Amino acid sequence: MKNITSVFFISSLAMTTACTTMKTTNASPTEIPVPDATLAANPFMKKSPLQYQAPEFDKIKDEHFKPAFDYGMKVQIVEVDNIANNPAAPTFENTIVALENSGEVLKRAQLVFYNLTGSNTNPTLQKLEEVYAPVFSALSDKIMLNEKLYNRIKAIKKENLGSEEKRLLELYTTNFEIAGANLSPENKAQVKKVNEELATLSTQYTSKLLNARKDGALLITDVKELDGLSADEIAAAAADAKSAGKTGYLLALQNTTQQPMLQNLKNRATREKLFKASWYRAEKGDADDTRSILEREAKLRMEKGHLMGKKSFAEWKLQDQMAKTPENAVNLLARLATPAVETAKKESDEIQKLIDQQKGGFSVEPWDWNFYAEQVRKAKYDLDENQIKPYFEVKTVLEKGVFYAAEKFYGITFKKRNDLPVYHTDVVAYEVFDRDGKSLAIYYLDFYTRNNKNGGAWMSNFVEQSHLLGQKPVIVNVFNYQKPAEGKPSLISYDDVTTMFHEFGHTLHGLFADQKYISISGTNVPRDFVEFPSQINEFFALEPSVLKNYALHYQTKRPMPQALVDKIKKAGTFNQGYSTTELVSAATIDMNWHSVTDASQFKPTLEFEKAVLAKYGFNLKEVPPRYHSPYFAHIWGGGYSAGYYAYMWSDMLNADAWDWITTHGGMTRENGDRFRKYILSVGNSMDLNEAFKNFTGRNPDLNPLLKSKGFIK
Repeated sequence: MKNITSVFFISSLAMTTACTTMKTTNASPTEIPVPDATLAANPFMKKSPLQYQAPEFDKIKDEHFKPAFDYGMKVQIVEVDNIANNPAAPTFENTIVALENSGEVLKRAQLVFYNLTGSNTNPTLQKLEEVYAPVFSALSDKIMLNEKLYNRIKAIKKENLGSEEKRLLELYTTNFEIAGANLSPENKAQVKKVNEELATLSTQYTSKLLNARKDGALLITDVKELDGLSADEIAAAAADAKSAGKTGYLLALQNTTQQPMLQNLKNRATREKLFKASWYRAEKGDADDTRSILEREAKLRMEKGHLMGKKSFAEWKLQDQMAKTPENAVNLLARLATPAVETAKKESDEIQKLIDQQKGGFSVEPWDWNFYAEQVRKAKYDLDENQIKPYFEVKTVLEKGVFYAAEKFYGITFKKRNDLPVYHTDVVAYEVFDRDGKSLAIYYLDFYTRNNKNGGAWMSNFVEQSHLLGQKPVIVNVFNYQKPAEGKPSLISYDDVTTMFHEFGHTLHGLFADQKYISISGTNVPRDFVEFPSQINEFFALEPSVLKNYALHYQTKRPMPQALVDKIKKAGTFNQGYSTTELVSAATIDMNWHSVTDASQFKPTLEFEKAVLAKYGFNLKEVPPRYHSPYFAHIWGGGYSAGYYAYMWSDMLNADAWDWITTHGGMTRENGDRFRKYILSVGNSMDLNEAFKNFTGRNPDLNPLLKSKGFIK
């Protein structure tokens, strides 16, 4: 997942905000306020002296964020007012470039802040996030709804502009209009109110869900109930319980509906308890119940869509995406849903047959699926996940797998940096070098789950690439792997391996950014394109030369036997009905929440979701959506509202592009250079439908994706 933190469009200002650590002066509104001595010592007030402006985590404290926000907002509002009221005729330089240069202090503080609130938060940061959400929303509106600014942008002539400048001007115009710059004053005022409340609600939702995930962890007191888990997994669960001040074994929840341990737990009652702890985590009627918040968010988003002159929020949201309309997105989901559900039914029959053969005496339920699916996989492919894990040690997968593939395909190399400060002891840092040996970027990784970290995995920037600003990328990948007990290896599943390759695909997109302007640099692209580079990078996990290099037994250091590799490959289409159904059903839930055209169509959360699943044929109780509405963090707190379909849209691009690569020589440097040139390095500097066509020579085709999932021959 790409963490969406495009700062210019999320920064905002409440008109009553004042900086309490600034000198009191009689400066005119056009003068940049001068910080006093206390504020001048704040690490966000100047560019970090570390390489590529990497954050000074050894100096940054919680108390630095508020004064940096307050000062940074006040400076940016002066800068923007100066641009809007410039008496000179509007030009690209005095308007667009000036906007790109504005808000430097605020952007610097926000990028660090939002990465920390996702990966290493605390009550102080959570409170700040909630307080500043509506404040930041107000500044965004003050900029994006500024009529003078909008009129200057519209007046800029395209003649004699370079291609990147033309693209940036078009996007600024589009983004201002999508934000409502051409609305009536009355509607602008309403949009501002809606945006402020949505910002507050989104932050509250995220905070509640973090608490719900932490408090929803399942405590087991009798180790016999954990039969099937490895000794290391049990030791880790005991350590987690001790860390939480409890006696026993604590099974922490991950973001998704299904939990990784369900495939190994032999005790059916324990499986049911773990599944239900996951499913009901945020709908208990307690302080962490998210339903009232998300229902309010859905209604406000519908209202926003109407204010913007659209039938629904989804229609408004998708107008600058590759899909363009909700209808196009829904059509893709429908084309995937039918074969996925049909395949899932066959998979369910196989699982039920196995349960009956074992005289289980029950019908398969969601908490049984992974446990018995693993047995079916063993029977059909003689493949045992526990046979695989010893070959996947986290740091070996990273350095001998992910890094090796990147070196082979793109020519880049990596050097560990122990001299750079980090925000947590689990975090490691690397310097990245380009194919010509020149330094390219700084890259951080944060592997292990913590109770103050959001669930899931993502990539985001601490510093974004820009030739205009002389900035190279500083990037972080965050994961939620189970931290091993002291002295034990960190062994992960093959699914976790593909997650690491996936997130590094986002990192490659950021590393190879080659734009003059931040707003169109790297991963600042439409949502339904941003997952494409990450998903295509997953293919390298099973590329023979790469797999042989990293799939090494953690004890013997011997490579994975070819017979086991063959089993993994043969099992590639196994359980695809289930996994595709859970994803498509979640995307369908998202699209329906945001396609409502009239308030009368809303129902209470659980009732609404149940009706949507029934309407679209997701009627297999044993195949729940990957995310249940109450904990669907992507859409209520993560910026993917009306956008979860993007994973499937990107998957279509990914399968088709990989089909092109494999038919043109596979993992060659020539293909790597071509993919870098036409996909990874273009940012949003051109129409991305054209970028895809430049790479493959054709429009995207769904058939390679259907074939890869085994839905068609």
